[in-house]
Amino acid sequence: MLKYGTDKPDLRNPIEIFDVTEFMKRDDIKLDIFKKSIKNGSVVRAIPAPNTSSKPRSFFDGYNNWAKEEGAKGLGYIILEKNNGKIIGKGPIGKFFSDKAISELIKICNLKEKDTVFFSSDKLSESERISGIVRQKLGKELNLIDDKKLEFCWITDYPLYHYDEKEKKIDFSHNPFSMPQVNLKDFDKIDPLSILAYQYDLVCNGYEISSGAIRNHLPDLMYKVFSKVGYSKEEVNNKFEGMIKALSFGAPPHGGMAPGIDRIVMILANKNNIREVTLFPMNQNAQDLLMGAPSSVRDSQIKELNIKVLDKKK
Repeated sequence: MLKYGTDKPDLRNPIEIFDVTEFMKRDDIKLDIFKKSIKNGSVVRAIPAPNTSSKPRSFFDGYNNWAKEEGAKGLGYIILEKNNGKIIGKGPIGKFFSDKAISELIKICNLKEKDTVFFSSDKLSESERISGIVRQKLGKELNLIDDKKLEFCWITDYPLYHYDEKEKKIDFSHNPFSMPQVNLKDFDKIDPLSILAYQYDLVCNGYEISSGAIRNHLPDLMYKVFSKVGYSKEEVNNKFEGMIKALSFGAPPHGGMAPGIDRIVMILANKNNIREVTLFPMNQNAQDLLMGAPSSVRDSQIKELNIKVLDKKK
């Protein structure tokens, strides 16, 4: 089982992401920008790019600029080349690493001569997001992904909560109605950010094809779960009245999952967009161009349903 991360893994991609946060604290690495970032709570991820040392400077600058467009602060990189029988680190930040640090980095990240390694440094969730999409981009552009293989994995142990950096508050990370992996009597004693939920996704080739969870069937525990993100008991009753009433009569532990048939067909058809395989695809304006929907409704039809159309206020 794979634990939850920001990147749904594509197991056909041989590139592995490495946590080098502690490694970057070494005294023989004089890269102050990373050390300062780590002191401020950031992490550092290393993403190898196999056999790319001969790529032009534009290749590496292109990745750096692309990452910034995706919201990253940038991508540092080291190019590994052999000189006088020894592998050395070249590139904009290579000079800040001692020979011993380069040798250790090669061991940690399973690198070899002619490889490049990119670095992403940011808060945990953002660094994981960026390193994940960098990995996918490298896998595709370097033709490392075997498109003839179907690789499946389960993603389990989703965090129930996460800290929203923009709102500066705890919020739900995925499904608020999932059962937490904590007993009711222990719930208030535990750090909310350490609580995991009984949630699970089935992923194939990087695409989520089925999602499910064990549901929270205990109203008292539901109140506690929502209280951590600022909901009062009254608000929960108002927003989810039907669910709370139904569960209050007693419900057994239950859960389930639902496969996305259209996503499975998309993968089998080797398509990159689900609109290529859906029967009546909608465009980004929620219009079905094949069926001409939505369309105007006759007054007689509106009257039959006992509704009326209100003109949008300008």
